[in-house]
Amino acid sequence: MKTAIVTDSSSYLSEQQVRENDIIVVPITVIFGQETFLENIDIDDQLFHEKLQTSGLMPSTTQITLGQMQEVFDKLIAENYDEVICIHLSSGITSFIENLTEYAKDITEINVLPFDSRMTSQGEANMVLLAAKLRKEGKTGKEIIPYLEHLRETTKVDFMVDNLSFLMRSGRITNRSAIMGNLLRIKPILDMDEKGQIVIQSKERTRKRALQKVLNNMHSDLDRGAEEYRVSIIYGVDHELSAKWEETIQQEFPAAKFESNQLGPVIMSHTGEEIVGVIWGKDWMKM
Repeated sequence: MKTAIVTDSSSYLSEQQVRENDIIVVPITVIFGQETFLENIDIDDQLFHEKLQTSGLMPSTTQITLGQMQEVFDKLIAENYDEVICIHLSSGITSFIENLTEYAKDITEINVLPFDSRMTSQGEANMVLLAAKLRKEGKTGKEIIPYLEHLRETTKVDFMVDNLSFLMRSGRITNRSAIMGNLLRIKPILDMDEKGQIVIQSKERTRKRALQKVLNNMHSDLDRGAEEYRVSIIYGVDHELSAKWEETIQQEFPAAKFESNQLGPVIMSHTGEEIVGVIWGKDWMKM
């Protein structure tokens, strides 16, 4: 059985990870006014920052097209692949995975297995890396999916944004609560619920209290065995703040495996650049 693994650019896998694990990454489109950019191809973090500072425009994104996916499938069919596992951005953020699931029903030349990560960034990436690990061990797509479901069930995210205007514009929170939050300098802690939707979990007065709230949430899981968990610090442009979070959390849970993952234009289009957070879940390397 020849199995391919496909994901999207919001997983933010490194070039080395993509190359070593033979992963196909399909770019998501970022929009500034009338200009469109494919993430990691036409636009990187630096250009995104420049556009954000100088264009006077608020960025948006558009989901991967089924035409893009068909091009991938055609290539895989030509290379005699039997199946393809497609691990993508949360259905709570985009309808893409639902569209792909329907589209896949009419594809007969290759078995398409869509998988909703209900996550983004490192949470999504860890599922991709787990799939690649299991493929190397000889497992088929049908055998891999239950492992991905288990990892998804154990993966959680908490994150803090400094400017609520991006979330307000995207409709994730009401205009009134966003405006009040900015006036009162509230630091909202957000997470992703069981449907993969972004929700406000709490509103803290300071960054210090926000971090403490995250630590309290993590204790409920990691106190049962931190050595079984992988913890990922996610961030936008504030390297200093992300380093502080990583240092503090690592001191709290020294037995866990730690890594960091810088977010890119697609996610920052919805959250703004001033974002820091943590994703934790069972260590995929031990599954």
